[in-house]
Amino acid sequence: MRTFYAGGSVLWGVVAASAGWDDPGSRQMWVSVVLLVVFAALLSMTSLWLLRQQAARSGEPVHHAAPRRTAWRRHASA
Repeated sequence: MRTFYAGGSVLWGVVAASAGWDDPGSRQMWVSVVLLVVFAALLSMTSLWLLRQQAARSGEPVHHAAPRRTAWRRHASA
């Protein structure tokens, strides 16, 4: 997803620069700037989320299995 958001940010940055160069202050330029901001925000949120996920995983290993000791079993006496 980061590659997609980075590509969108680059694309809309180029389009916004081109539209701003040809017709500064036009509607096309402002729409391109808004889409650039949206893709940049999505890229930064995704990167931050992945960074937090990696930080959470780098601690001690988590044990999800049951303990290895056998449980006491009670049998009815005959």
